[in-house]
Amino acid sequence: MLEELKQKVLIANLKLVEYNLVTFTWGNVSGIDRDKGLMVIKPSGVKYEELTIDDLVVLDLQGNIIEGKLNPSTDTPTHLYLYNKYPDLGGITHTHSVYATSWAQAGLDIPPLGTTHADNFYGPVPCTPHLAMSKIKTNYEYETGVMIAKTFTTRSLDPQKMPAILCNNHGPFTFGNSPLASVEMAKVLEIVAQMAYQGYGLNQNTNKISQELLDKHYYRKHGETAYYGQPRKKL
Repeated sequence: MLEELKQKVLIANLKLVEYNLVTFTWGNVSGIDRDKGLMVIKPSGVKYEELTIDDLVVLDLQGNIIEGKLNPSTDTPTHLYLYNKYPDLGGITHTHSVYATSWAQAGLDIPPLGTTHADNFYGPVPCTPHLAMSKIKTNYEYETGVMIAKTFTTRSLDPQKMPAILCNNHGPFTFGNSPLASVEMAKVLEIVAQMAYQGYGLNQNTNKISQELLDKHYYRKHGETAYYGQPRKKL
């Protein structure tokens, strides 16, 4: 079942190790088949060096296991909530990468300080508010997804233009149109987080990018007027 998608999800999870985004088993990647209404995700607590395609878990969008002998990632309810909320998402990555998680643990947005940030994120990468104690005690992982979506809504953000978010005291989630795209965004986020951290270390006075430069760099890579890269072939 879903062999092509499972292969993509397997490769994406292994890229977390290649890109130095995970320690031990601290991370997961999922992908979705919208036509079939099924999600594939890494199993919980399985070492990446031991991970095989047969270990991956297939679930429907209500959280029922359709295929797989292992328990899915404990973050599965978060992934499911976001897939149900945002029909354009094709892949979700969660890590505890050091720099992005440092901003999350500080409870701070990652500010747009330069063009590397602007190429990928249209504005500050948001950090969510704290989850209420009642939410933590009841359905924590599901409520994490709710809080992510609420933060996007409250701050009038679009996951397509802001494909990353920091969960307060927890870590980052990144999004893409495929499992691999979400992993690549996790790597970009980590680099941007490190640059911002080190930039503030050099100059504690804010040196945020101008709106004009932010617009220029974001829209030259994204949207109808983008001109970065080579022309796309017409299908």
